[in-house]
Amino acid sequence: MEVVKIENVTRTYQIGKLETHALRGVSLSINSGEFTALVGPSGSGKTTLLQMIGCLDQPTSGRVTVDGKEVTSLNRNQRADMRKGHIGFIFQFFALIPTLTAYENVEMPLLLNGHSPKERRDRVMELLNAVDLTDRANNRPDQLSGGQQQRIAIARALAPKPALILAD
Repeated sequence: MEVVKIENVTRTYQIGKLETHALRGVSLSINSGEFTALVGPSGSGKTTLLQMIGCLDQPTSGRVTVDGKEVTSLNRNQRADMRKGHIGFIFQFFALIPTLTAYENVEMPLLLNGHSPKERRDRVMELLNAVDLTDRANNRPDQLSGGQQQRIAIARALAPKPALILAD
């Protein structure tokens, strides 16, 4: 089953009179269970493509389908719902919420998806155990090493059991 289908996607940014073509006619298909790596030099459009797949940005032209749903024409709220229910993100700079503990950062997607307190507690503890950070559950991100922050970001991405995980 196709989890991601990109069809002739183009993304152009305009800053003043300068036009930057971040993506030009990109097409690809990713099936369930596949591991796909995008490689290329800095500035080649990898993050831009992940943002398209992750419903964080929209293409200038072309079509993006995620988990069987054509997302190109969705409005901002519909794209947020799509992210919330189907996509896990591991951002380049982790994007942990600095005022929340490691536990609360991992719990956040479960809270947003309406899981019960018991479901949240069980899943968060399962994931903290999986990334070997149960002893750091009450620490804020600034009290964790870079590697520990990355593992919390991974646990957070896995928390809602998404159909798709994007790591930048």
